[in-house]
Amino acid sequence: MSVTVEEKRFAAKIVRRLARTYPKATCSLRFQNPLQLLVATILSAQCTDRRVNLVTEDLFARFQTAADYAFCRLDTLEKAIESTGFFRNKAKHIQGACRILVEKHDSKVPVDFDALVALPGIGRKTANVIMGTAFGISSGVVVDTHVGRISRRTGLSGEKHPVKVERDLMARLPRGEWIDFSHRVILLGRGPCKARKPTCDICPLSEICPKILT
Repeated sequence: MSVTVEEKRFAAKIVRRLARTYPKATCSLRFQNPLQLLVATILSAQCTDRRVNLVTEDLFARFQTAADYAFCRLDTLEKAIESTGFFRNKAKHIQGACRILVEKHDSKVPVDFDALVALPGIGRKTANVIMGTAFGISSGVVVDTHVGRISRRTGLSGEKHPVKVERDLMARLPRGEWIDFSHRVILLGRGPCKARKPTCDICPLSEICPKILT
């Protein structure tokens, strides 16, 4: 897609201001290895990261390998993650993904975007989280509800579908900023740039943001 020099300059201004405001932004899910992050991201669907972190504190002590998830009783896994909501589907996805890891990837999370999205419960967003946060590889831009909303509000994208928003962001942002950008925008969305009542007077982007409310 065609992006103007001015659009890239505007995106660069946003990147710089967010970097100054949130210099140490990182993923709020707690994990110690790629498998734990994979499980945590599946659990995070329709659930707060805070709740996921509470659940995984015990879960990761009980289930330490892909085989542990792959071959456990499904109802045992369901009970362990019940408080995250939609636990039956999440348990099936975790177990299904881990069985594939055991059978096809030597029980390891593959460092490959296409292999990740082929796993149950893993879409583009989750694959980008794993590639960027676990492996430090900029495969794309993570677009959650905060990133999508703020991208539209700032004019970085006029799209509503996450994949289209991601396409716009990838065209405007330097590849080296893709990973940190999402972490910082998520903090902005949890802070001043809330969905219903943004507090623009304390937002680091206030002076340059067009404040497009949708």
